[in-house]
Amino acid sequence: MSNENPFQKFLEKQGFVMLDGGLATEMENLGADLDDDLWSARMLIDAPEIISQVHSAFLNAGADMIATSTYQASFEGFDAAGYGRQQAESLMRLSVDLALLARERFWAANANRHLRLRSLVAASIGPYGACLHDGSEYHGNYGLGKKELIDFHRPRMQVLADTGADLFAFETIPSLLEAEALLELLQEFPDESACLSFSCKDGEHISHGEYFSDGVSLADSSDQIVAVGLNCTAPEFVSPLLETVGESRTPLMVYPNSGEKWNPEGNRWTGEECHAMPALDWYERGARVLGGCCRTSIADITRMRTLLAEFTGKLHVQ
Repeated sequence: MSNENPFQKFLEKQGFVMLDGGLATEMENLGADLDDDLWSARMLIDAPEIISQVHSAFLNAGADMIATSTYQASFEGFDAAGYGRQQAESLMRLSVDLALLARERFWAANANRHLRLRSLVAASIGPYGACLHDGSEYHGNYGLGKKELIDFHRPRMQVLADTGADLFAFETIPSLLEAEALLELLQEFPDESACLSFSCKDGEHISHGEYFSDGVSLADSSDQIVAVGLNCTAPEFVSPLLETVGESRTPLMVYPNSGEKWNPEGNRWTGEECHAMPALDWYERGARVLGGCCRTSIADITRMRTLLAEFTGKLHVQ
């Protein structure tokens, strides 16, 4: 990795960065059973070929960045599932290798290079709450201090920093405290860069209750953060949240979920699905790194990329 902004060439040449969509959602569409505490990381054990297939599908759909299946991967989680430290580390490395191989296979075809730049691979790092598998990434009330959070995140960051991933993706972070812990820990890896996205509960606040704008300001204070924004948040909140942000040194990123809500008791998504992702509205409000999270599809990514490419008119990418 490098802490140079890997998004810069995309912003200069095409005006936006297209992210992927719901990795777990598309794996389930292919028959994966993710009813497990390891969630999407379970497929690293059971069916890594499904992960590869979804990565390839999102690249074909137009993703400029794909995220690894390590969101819910932790040494504690693998240990609880009966996998020792060496096995857990190997599985985390496999997750990156699968994404890298999908990227290289895609880029090897000359036809895929037309109006495209070589896509990025982000090593996904979910919040502490993800390993609890109880929905606490949507409130952040862990009862842990900053040092405890740093100690939790450090081991897998050490592993993922020693891979071919282009950057870290700190995802679905519910509180300023956990964001502060990640940014402090990131300084231990001075050659690495990361994007930071919060889960948000309304049009002003991240899930734990702090102002989203304060999260953006926090990211602006770090030279290693190369994009900041929100993910796994209802689409209806995206525009109001962007409106709360003033000038930002850091590119803004948005990749909401479908609008449904996660019910940890029933272990399923409930509520109404949003059938349109207003990517152009978000772009006009300042977002430059866009995509989808849980319950968003390959078709959503294709649609958003087409809209953004037509809108920016920067179709001369070489």
